[in-house]
Amino acid sequence: MLKQRLQQKLLQKLSPQQIQMIKLLEVPTLQIEQRIKKELEENPALEEGSEEEDIPSETEEEDQLDEKDKDQEEFTIDDYIEEDDIPDYRLQAKNYSKDEDKRNEIPFSVGASFQEHLESQLSLRDLTEKQKILGEYILGNIDEDGYLRRELVNIVDDLAFLQNVETTEEELEEVLKIIQDLEPAGVGARTLRECLLLQLEKRDKSEPALKLAYTILDLHFEEFTKRHYDKIILRLGITENELKAAIEEILHLNPKPGGVYSDPFSKTSQPIIPDFILELTEDGFDLHLNSKNLPELRLSSAYSEMLHSYSKDKSQKKEMKDAVLFVKQKIDSAKWFIDAIKQRQNTLLLTMNAILEYQQEYFIDGDETKLKPMILKDVAEMTGLDISTVSRVANSKFVQTHFGIFPLKFFFSEGLQTDSGEEVSTREIKRILRDCIENEQKRRPLTDESLTDILQEKGYQIARRTVAKYREQLNIPVARLRKEI
Repeated sequence: MLKQRLQQKLLQKLSPQQIQMIKLLEVPTLQIEQRIKKELEENPALEEGSEEEDIPSETEEEDQLDEKDKDQEEFTIDDYIEEDDIPDYRLQAKNYSKDEDKRNEIPFSVGASFQEHLESQLSLRDLTEKQKILGEYILGNIDEDGYLRRELVNIVDDLAFLQNVETTEEELEEVLKIIQDLEPAGVGARTLRECLLLQLEKRDKSEPALKLAYTILDLHFEEFTKRHYDKIILRLGITENELKAAIEEILHLNPKPGGVYSDPFSKTSQPIIPDFILELTEDGFDLHLNSKNLPELRLSSAYSEMLHSYSKDKSQKKEMKDAVLFVKQKIDSAKWFIDAIKQRQNTLLLTMNAILEYQQEYFIDGDETKLKPMILKDVAEMTGLDISTVSRVANSKFVQTHFGIFPLKFFFSEGLQTDSGEEVSTREIKRILRDCIENEQKRRPLTDESLTDILQEKGYQIARRTVAKYREQLNIPVARLRKEI
């Protein structure tokens, strides 16, 4: 049975300005520079310069107005309307389409891409017209690491439906073999095993170590990945030294052949630009934002004068009112952006100062053992900020110290109590784990159970599953995969 009833709910909705503020907070230094430049280009009511600059006195204002009347060089809103004929949609708050934003972005090139490198090589091969079509489509499915992740049977269907090209897996396999002969060696592989074998095929397999390496990857790949070296020695009837030489050759192969052509402007290869500069002086710490490339912002005096002048005119035509509305929207948008940037800077400094205060002993010399357990809630309580705000700052910002550059999230860790009741950072536990594993006998690596026993002997009451979690966070494989001969 359906019933209708009234129900009151208290909901909190973020305004578009608040959402934009949150996004600005997440943006690191390099991107905030680009964001400011973009805003300067799109909003004529916003310009570079200090707010204190070029503020004329009343006498100067009168002189400037007289000069404008004489020379008539300055444009007015009337001139703006006549020259640009502003359509109505331009007077709305969201007055730029996505297509226009794309057209305003200036593309740039920094040499041949990985895809272009492969295409140029393939164009030199003697192929039929159909093979060219198949080859181009296969290249389009090769990822940035150099692998073909899509099954050939699926590519057959793609070509039939999308390009009306009938083909078979056998025809695709033939073209793929040609692609796998291109540089870099290993390109076009469908698995890691195939990638490594393709690289060895281009080497001189008359050398015993290379020939053995090929045999291991070809016939005993699973044992190799699991480091069951004893089984490989037994099945191939080889010595331990021969196996070592073969493994050495395998380790020199490239598991990601496309990586050497990765975009130098991609996120993974961009240099780290710190958001904060922390210097240790005789008087203590000096913390400031790395804002040397950030321009100061102010409202355009020309736009402010136009708005002030024409808002006094009560007998305005519709076109004039629309123009005034347009100018007002641009000025309001500029004011909000200036305030948002200031608020962003203040929030960043407030957060970093709290981290500095909490971890002051560590920042003196960078000794990790002096890092105290600290979670987001600790900084949120110190600053009065919301935990989500602290999280956004910590997850995307870096600080430059006199002993290196670190992400802010580096300074956060949970706590753990020792037998004596002392609270230590989990970072110290991880450091001990790393030291134990680095100094272990590689023939008999330490298991998680053994590592747990070592830590408990040192006074750290910790469970085996926690040790496994910390080991994984350190990107250290299990004992079986750390075994060496």
